[in-house]
Amino acid sequence: MITIDGGRKSGSGTIVRDTLSYSVITGESVRLMNIRAGRDKPGLRPQHMKAIQAVAQLNQGHLEGDSVGSSEIIYHPGTVIRGGEYRWNIGTAGSTTMLLCTVLPLALFAGDDSRYVITGGLFQDYAPPAYHIQHVLAPQLRKMGAETEIRVLRPGYFPKGGGGLEVETKPVTRPLHPLHLSSQGEVKRISGIALSSRLQDRKVSDRMAAACRNQLQSGGYDADIEVLYDTEAAPVYNQVAPQPGAALAVWCETKNACRLGADMAGAPGRPAERIGQHVALTLQEDLHSGGTTDRFLADQLVPFVALASGTSDYVVPMMTDHIDTRLWLAEKMLEIRKEWSGNRLRVTGLGFQEMENMT
Repeated sequence: MITIDGGRKSGSGTIVRDTLSYSVITGESVRLMNIRAGRDKPGLRPQHMKAIQAVAQLNQGHLEGDSVGSSEIIYHPGTVIRGGEYRWNIGTAGSTTMLLCTVLPLALFAGDDSRYVITGGLFQDYAPPAYHIQHVLAPQLRKMGAETEIRVLRPGYFPKGGGGLEVETKPVTRPLHPLHLSSQGEVKRISGIALSSRLQDRKVSDRMAAACRNQLQSGGYDADIEVLYDTEAAPVYNQVAPQPGAALAVWCETKNACRLGADMAGAPGRPAERIGQHVALTLQEDLHSGGTTDRFLADQLVPFVALASGTSDYVVPMMTDHIDTRLWLAEKMLEIRKEWSGNRLRVTGLGFQEMENMT
């Protein structure tokens, strides 16, 4: 049994989620202790609990300690990764995309096609919004051989949640390809979505988009940002969000097939103009760094390049706690090799293809 100290490095929920996924891949039982020990609310939160329960359900493993507030869990992995249809409701505004990123590396090696419907929060601080997963992460995973489609069914914001995300994934028939993003290249286009729910009277979506466009234009970039209003009269998706909320996400494509994004969710007392300027400045900062990923994509890719066959390489805009943490855990549990040269990261993956006893 492998023991992982969940209080190490960033001490975040990412350690919880990646530890369970890697346990399935290696077939090794794991004991995870000191879960989120340094956080304001230490231990498992509802979103972490639901994510590890989803892993256990797909893998038919045995999970101990999966209750809100638990500081220690033990997981004995099963010998399968099941495909099929699953519905998971976090029950709070906890991040649906974080749950998705927990199960997605496993879905790629399931015994059949997978379809997931996940209910919870789609747009909040400290978690990737659904738009970033759709338009930044998913296209890069397709280059690696992953067929994944992601759809927003209903917006969901803090604190009520209630949003819906649908994911369809086909299993790969060979190891994931390595990802090569050696140089950024010229920006071809910048796109985005400015969404607000029940806030049309205040023109929040228009104001976020305008502030973002103006800031980008001052840096020499044009942006095509779609303005969306989710109202009872005209829901953007299948259903209107259960509460007011807002989100802005932008992403760029370069001539060298790089994608970089930036985003911010609305919050009480956070003006639409501030959101637009922050998102534009964040994207500009990552572009000016020469990064071939943005600061968020850089850590989101780690589990996938760790499983790929061969050496992936990309340029990171800046080192973050999340990148450092995910690389540390992948090295410890999967025995991958990593190499830093300046801001260039090279990861030699283990070439995972299928579980020996998969059915």
